[in-house]
Amino acid sequence: MADSLHPFSHSPAELALDPEVLASELAEELLGDPLDDLDMDAAQPDLAAECDLGLVLLQGSSDERMQGLRIFCTYRDPRAPDKLLPLLGASCPIQRMSAVYALGRNPAPQAVAPLLALLQNDSNGYVRKAVAWSLSSYPDAPVMTPLIRALQNDIAAVRLWASSTLADAGSTGLAKADQAAGQLLVSLRIDSEPVVRSNSAWSLGRLYGDLVEPRQREVEEALVQALLQDTDPTVRDEARLALEQLEDPEVLERLHTLVDEGLLS
Repeated sequence: MADSLHPFSHSPAELALDPEVLASELAEELLGDPLDDLDMDAAQPDLAAECDLGLVLLQGSSDERMQGLRIFCTYRDPRAPDKLLPLLGASCPIQRMSAVYALGRNPAPQAVAPLLALLQNDSNGYVRKAVAWSLSSYPDAPVMTPLIRALQNDIAAVRLWASSTLADAGSTGLAKADQAAGQLLVSLRIDSEPVVRSNSAWSLGRLYGDLVEPRQREVEEALVQALLQDTDPTVRDEARLALEQLEDPEVLERLHTLVDEGLLS
């Protein structure tokens, strides 16, 4: 995970020519969250000044808006969402994508509806991928059905993040956990992309403690089957790790038996 607060090495003009570069850099930056350990009310003059600057830049030229968006993909400020929301309708997909990531960093209730609309309707895959990531900051919002639909039907990059965010959305209640696990079990079995199957296994492991016992047994069996039968080694490895991290004595004993029988190394 990236810890640098300023990882962007490309100019806005260069980024406009290569959305994958910006998507990658933003995603790397957003995976880590250095602000979790910072007190916004403590003496942070540089942070405050950076956010003040970002708010001004968001109202400037196209290049200035990109600079402001980068600031709020890194920093949190309660004043930011009102300035970010209009940029969800920008004609430039780079700006829409960056605004989406910034609203993942700076969540606000009024952002839920426009984010869900982008997930369903935006023609740009990078934007939809950003939404699937950012919705992890809105686990209590009505995101479950849109995420399941994305995991069923969208491109692989969106499905990948939808499978992760479903674990966050499912952790808010037993019914939601069961609904999320149901789709993740399907994706673990049938998704054509190994990265999506692997992430589905990881998310099932995260949800395990929030599931009722019959669904837990179903998850265990699905992970064992993925461990033994999936054709991709990364999926098998993720399934094994998920099983080991359940710390269930019966599951661990079953893994040891599989090793003893030569079915696992």
